[in-house]
Amino acid sequence: MQVNEIERSIIKKYRKTLWSPFIKAVKEFSLIGENDKVAVAISGGKDSLLCAKLIEELHRHSIYKFDVEYLVMDPGYSKENREKIERTLDYLGIKAHIYDSQIFDISEKISSDYPCYMCARMRRGFLYAKAKELGCNKLALGHHFNDVIETTMINVLYAGNFKTMKPRLKSQNFDNLELIRPLYHIKEEDIIKWRDYCGVKAINCACSVTKKSESYTRKYVKELIEKLKDDIKDVDKSIFKSAYNVNCDMIIGYGKDGQKHSFFGRI
Repeated sequence: MQVNEIERSIIKKYRKTLWSPFIKAVKEFSLIGENDKVAVAISGGKDSLLCAKLIEELHRHSIYKFDVEYLVMDPGYSKENREKIERTLDYLGIKAHIYDSQIFDISEKISSDYPCYMCARMRRGFLYAKAKELGCNKLALGHHFNDVIETTMINVLYAGNFKTMKPRLKSQNFDNLELIRPLYHIKEEDIIKWRDYCGVKAINCACSVTKKSESYTRKYVKELIEKLKDDIKDVDKSIFKSAYNVNCDMIIGYGKDGQKHSFFGRI
């Protein structure tokens, strides 16, 4: 498929499921504005590739001016996966900066018991630093609707707290830099449909450390939500909306700025 056909499919064929929810998130949460410079992080997965193409279309047609940089951080991919990412970028017409690192190996040495957690933190820090070097004030990641509700449920079931992914988040370590999630209202199933229709060759995690010992927490929660939908049709939407509708009259305590607070006295 030609690049212009892929781009047209986002605006036309998948307007209702991809383009409109993307624009809704951008407007609702003021994710991209006049004179912003956005760094779009591309992992080579379907979500970040779609995020890049959506922002590219907005950049091309927006009534306000902003700049975009596309960056790929290679944390130690195999030769095959590195070449696959490069071919996919070329196929989609995305000109990206590719930076090498050894994060897979380093995270395994530092934290062999929890390499995924350490890897995620190191990758995020690396991306923030590169975005800053490129003069960007926004870093766009490809987290979508399903990531949001799965994270909410993981926190409730495993951590005993109510915490979700925010669509826009200020960096704690890099001044004047914000993380944004433009796919906030887009469902994973619709990203898969676009990927398959356009013939996009995306990679998965491609981690050299955990490829033989996948962490099943998120997978389990994903499957749990799907099972719940058999009996509660819109349970995914209810989980998503719960972060919009927190009733402070009916909770016992909350956390703010690292401090715990209680409506019933000292915690």
